[in-house]
Amino acid sequence: MVQIGSATLIRADSLDVLAALEPGSIGGVLADPPYSSGGLHAGDRARAPSQKYQGSEHRHLHADFAGDNRDQRSFLAWSGLWMDRARLAMRPGAILGAFTDWRQLPITTDAIQVGGFVWRGIVPWDKTEAVRPQLGRYRNQAEYLVWGTNGPRPMAGPIVPGAFRHSVPRVKRHMAAKPVELMRDLLRVMDGPILDPFMGSASIGEACAELGLPYIGIEVSPHYFDVACQRLTEHAARGIAA
Repeated sequence: MVQIGSATLIRADSLDVLAALEPGSIGGVLADPPYSSGGLHAGDRARAPSQKYQGSEHRHLHADFAGDNRDQRSFLAWSGLWMDRARLAMRPGAILGAFTDWRQLPITTDAIQVGGFVWRGIVPWDKTEAVRPQLGRYRNQAEYLVWGTNGPRPMAGPIVPGAFRHSVPRVKRHMAAKPVELMRDLLRVMDGPILDPFMGSASIGEACAELGLPYIGIEVSPHYFDVACQRLTEHAARGIAA
């Protein structure tokens, strides 16, 4: 466990940490879990993330990450499990948002209900025309945030859009990195502490630091845990220098 400002970073399996969190201690959950996607068949999905999500010219630029080789049945069971454990730690009415792609969108909308949440909708992330084109086809230009609440949520607070358009980061610390600007936009209707069960390179953590939200990030990979620690340490140093 490492403390960097108001961020708490934990290297562990998220299921173990979620089960130990104090009930009612979490204000919101923003999660970018491994989708177990990237192929039309089970054998395709079982390949390493670097083989599924990176072209040959970019292969080995980033380390692989764990948990991305489940079939759809086990992905549903696992997703429902971690979401249910997260819900038990959340305050009444708190928001959980989980990213997914088009292949796993139906499963993720099922999982959020299996986890006991009130399913509220889908927020598209338009990755812009910078994503890889496909001749004679529509671009797979969007990913999605499936979101719900821990029971009823009062009609109060800021109003934010229901869709966002941000380019994929040009400089990445993780092969599946998402822009900090996107995370910052999504967090504007959430209260802290923010729980990030699959921290990766901590783009959500950096967005929380910019918004002044307490953050709890969990990462099982020693490599990406170190990357996240370095990222948030650098961000804190920039704040002190400013």
